[in-house]
Parts: sequence; structure tokens; C-alpha cells
Amino acid sequence: MSFDDLLAANRDYAEDFPHGGFDGIAREGVLIVTCMDSRIDPLNMVGLGHGDAKILRTPGGKVSSTTLTGCVLSVQLLNVDRILLIPHTKCAMASGTDQDIREVIASRSGMDTSWLTFGASPDQLDRLRQDFDMVSNHPLIKGRAEVGGFMYDVDSGLLEQLL
Repeated sequence: MSFDDLLAANRDYAEDFPHGGFDGIAREGVLIVTCMDSRIDPLNMVGLGHGDAKILRTPGGKVSSTTLTGCVLSVQLLNVDRILLIPHTKCAMASGTDQDIREVIASRSGMDTSWLTFGASPDQLDRLRQDFDMVSNHPLIKGRAEVGGFMYDVDSGLLEQLL
């Protein structure tokens, strides 16, 4: 495999790059935690642009310990005062449990993945509630940033606030 096509596209992108010298602070004070799914365009779905928000993407949009660290740093150092937690419809991480994913991977690769935690859950609302509680009650976030729990519909593009 080669990366030549991507490097060529990057050179084209860099020719007229208008964002040099930016300080990296979230200009609109927003942090978006969402899934790595390629159907999601985090900035455009909420009307923001380059430099307006911090974005953390994880499988299923689940808040892991590393993601939580990113939330704390965003609030404490990067001007974030609003955090959107956004899972989405038709997510593979909501199609079953970690065990289900392990079985699929084992059938494709022949390898045991019992040592990995994927964070899959068919109950997206329960997982969103857990993530919401963890983020909104963190002592370095609580009282410093508003946290909201949302669901993004990949077919309509609509975002619904649930928490």
C-alpha cells in the first residue's frame, strides 16, 4: 500500500492553507466527543468551522479514560465550556457486545481478543448516561463546562439532545 495519493492531496491542500499561526484554543469553547464513523462531520453538523472546537473521536463515541483526560485538558487549558457527547444511529459499536465483536474478529483473523475492551453496547442510551455522568461530575469539569448528551442520526443529519 502506498500513501502517495494522500500526500499529493496534502500538498494541494497546503498550497492555499489559510490556518497557519492559529493558537489551537477552541474559539467557540466547544468540545465534541463522537464516534470515529466516517459518516460524521463533527464541525459541520453543528455549524462550526476550523479552530472553533476540539474533537475527540472514539469507537462508538464512548468516553474512555484517555477521552476523559482530553475532556479535562480541553476544559482546563483550551477554552472549552461546552461538551457535546454524541453517539449515532446505525453504529457498529451498538450492534452487540464486546463478546460479539470478539467473535467476529476471531472468525476473520483467527486471533483471540479477550484481552481487549471495545466498549460495545446495544443500549446506547445507557452508555450515554454513564458517559454523561462521568464527564459532568468530574471534579475538574463540574461547574466549569456544560455537558450535553445527544444522538446523531446518520440518515437525516439531525442531532437530538437526550441529556
